[in-house]
Amino acid sequence: MEGIADMGGTSGWGPARPPRADEPVFAEPWQGRAAALTILATRVSGRNVDAFRHAQERLDRAAYLDEGYFGRWLNAAELMLTEGAILAPGEIDARARDLRGEHVENPPVSVAVAESARPDVGPSTAALAAWRSAPGSLRTIDVVPAFAVGQRVRAKSISPSGHTRLPGYVRGHAGVVEVIQPAAVFPDTHAHFLGENPQHVYSVRFDSHELWGEGADSFAVTVELFENYLETTS
Repeated sequence: MEGIADMGGTSGWGPARPPRADEPVFAEPWQGRAAALTILATRVSGRNVDAFRHAQERLDRAAYLDEGYFGRWLNAAELMLTEGAILAPGEIDARARDLRGEHVENPPVSVAVAESARPDVGPSTAALAAWRSAPGSLRTIDVVPAFAVGQRVRAKSISPSGHTRLPGYVRGHAGVVEVIQPAAVFPDTHAHFLGENPQHVYSVRFDSHELWGEGADSFAVTVELFENYLETTS
């Protein structure tokens, strides 16, 4: 889907600075708690990592940018819990106001959630057990890769309405396959519980001038792209 999350390759965000060698994993204690809460929210709401990424995609600009990286995680966690009918809309704000002494009652949970949207619904212990036993994203498939190393390919010029890992800045542009990676679960369907659809993944090298025109500095960008994102060039 098109949204604020697809920032890669766009201008206007200022310089990118490499992290310090001694940079801590969590700069502040609340960030570690935010990470743990988000992982727990993903588990108990029956979501998966791709559904979590899709929740981030659907945040508005303020929720995505204004509170930093882990603030974004918390906002996505709240969205997943609300859509999973575990939290009521506005319940977090109501609890915060109540803690400030405003004596606000929690709103009732009244969201109807389709069964297909919560395939892992059940006791929290069952959801946690399913998460722990999950096989990860890599798969072994008995399908010959559609593209070969050294082959010139093009990223499809498409605008999926749901979750996708196809960056906007490479769509419609041609590159060369450098490596065929292990097959993996296709996030575009997995995020919506429409099946794993495992497929080959390719490391595709794009020239900077192909992506941003002749005025760009000369360098190459390598992007990991699922087979469904690619097509042969004419």
